[in-house]
Amino acid sequence: MNPFDEIAVEEAVRLREKLKDAVKSIKVVTIGGTKSQETLRTALAMGADSGIHVSLADSDPTPEPLGVAKALRAVIEREKAKTPVDLVILGKQAIDDDSSQTGQMLAGLLNWPQATFASKLVVDAEKKEANVTREIDGGLEELKCRLPLVVTTDLRLNEPRYASLPNIMKAKKKPIEKITPADLGVDLAPRLETLKVAEPPKRVGGGKVENVDQLIEKLKEAGITAVKA
Repeated sequence: MNPFDEIAVEEAVRLREKLKDAVKSIKVVTIGGTKSQETLRTALAMGADSGIHVSLADSDPTPEPLGVAKALRAVIEREKAKTPVDLVILGKQAIDDDSSQTGQMLAGLLNWPQATFASKLVVDAEKKEANVTREIDGGLEELKCRLPLVVTTDLRLNEPRYASLPNIMKAKKKPIEKITPADLGVDLAPRLETLKVAEPPKRVGGGKVENVDQLIEKLKEAGITAVKA
């Protein structure tokens, strides 16, 4: 499991520890080949109750963020028919493509509020609200959101626990439902095609000038001119 998703699972478990019976269940979802079940078992050992494996052939291409978001939306709509879904917590990005798009796309598809790059999450179950502190370039930003809500996790949100041996053994007995993209009515075929990958041009070494006049002359030679106010 990538570290951001570990943080997401940990936060879900901590919320149950704080809110007790207000958290009815924690369900984890993964999309991928056979080895993806190992990731689910890790999440179950950390404290999740059950898992859903959207199964792909091991030879299938890696799903793109939009495809993952559509699959997750279908899973959520499917689960909502059985029990309310109030909070979806995802890692802020994968550690292979680093796209950081799935959570935002999922919120858009569901038409739910979103709070990305969360470093603190406080949920008021009675009011069905959440206060989320998120990391931005200039520091921190605090949002108040209504549930249902999509949250993506940043590294400072928590430090995931290590699964104990008894919990690892218990995780083997927890249920994992296996479904296919076809069961969800979702096509995970890639929509993007990489046409070319190339290195940037090598940088030309710089030079020193003796004074401001020489600097201005060099800038003019490079085609850089002053802008009149």
